[in-house]
Amino acid sequence: MRRTLAFVLVLLMVFSMAACSSPAGKSKKSESEWEIVVVPKDASNPWFIRMEVGVKEFAKETGLNVYQKGTPEIDATLQSQLIQDLIAAKVDAICVVPVDPGSLEPVLKQARDAGIVVIAHEGASLKNVDYDIEAFNNEQYGAFIMDNLAEAMGEEGLYTTMVAHVTNASHNEWADGGVKHQKEKYPNMKLLEEEPRVESEDNGDVAYQKAKELFKKYPDLKGIMGTSSYDAPGIARAIQELGLVGKAFTSGTGMPAANAELLKSGIVKSLTLWDPALAGKAMCALAVKVLRGEEIKDHLDLSVEGYTDLTFKEGSTTVLEGKGWIVITAENVDSFGF
Repeated sequence: MRRTLAFVLVLLMVFSMAACSSPAGKSKKSESEWEIVVVPKDASNPWFIRMEVGVKEFAKETGLNVYQKGTPEIDATLQSQLIQDLIAAKVDAICVVPVDPGSLEPVLKQARDAGIVVIAHEGASLKNVDYDIEAFNNEQYGAFIMDNLAEAMGEEGLYTTMVAHVTNASHNEWADGGVKHQKEKYPNMKLLEEEPRVESEDNGDVAYQKAKELFKKYPDLKGIMGTSSYDAPGIARAIQELGLVGKAFTSGTGMPAANAELLKSGIVKSLTLWDPALAGKAMCALAVKVLRGEEIKDHLDLSVEGYTDLTFKEGSTTVLEGKGWIVITAENVDSFGF
């Protein structure tokens, strides 16, 4: 009898250990009870308004409780506080586009310690996540932007790079990728050594002011590679105001509808982009897979355009890269619908 009891106790311990070692993030709730929240950099930026379109589409298509909740302005502290509120509310998954990845690490650790699935976008440097989704390989995207800038500049001349913040992981990886590509492919272009990287603070007016200062300070400056969706439009304003159209150039990320006239005017030859609505849907789709306990591996298909063959970034077990970039020109700008 004692042997039987002991055997039963051992079995109970084994089953208990097996339960504790179930796939990370697998929820004990039914899917209808899940709460998945997308936290963008802020709620007012047109980029993230477009992202919410995708989040709402995903909610409608799946019937799941998925929604986007942002702060009134781009502020790392406010974003951290919002995530702390979501932890207290015991949501099941948080999908975040970090303002400042480094400062967000502690609160994301709190979320994961609480059993919340954490999915990021534009947060390749983050450690306290289940996974980070990138629309593409960041170095290759930077090279893509540089190709567009080089074409506009005639593949020669002095240029510099602009990022929202020097703490923004993705923007700096794009800029680094662009500079590397320039050195390999465009030997007649030269990076401005005195100011190789400037900050726009994710603000069009700041980008405009910084660009004006740069063009006045460095008369030989011919191009500025932008990364934030505010950079190239702000730089273009400075080029136009200073009478440098056709002499100075920019290229970078931008929304089609917001920049249609800019492209058609010829001040900016091209902008690059990925659709934030699709990125929002992809984050949600990945969160669902993790909550279900599904295996996440190379060639992952999230059934979202541009994210049907995700592979892990070389050397990483958390960063997944898609193939979602596009180029916007005067000829195709009206075809996107956003």
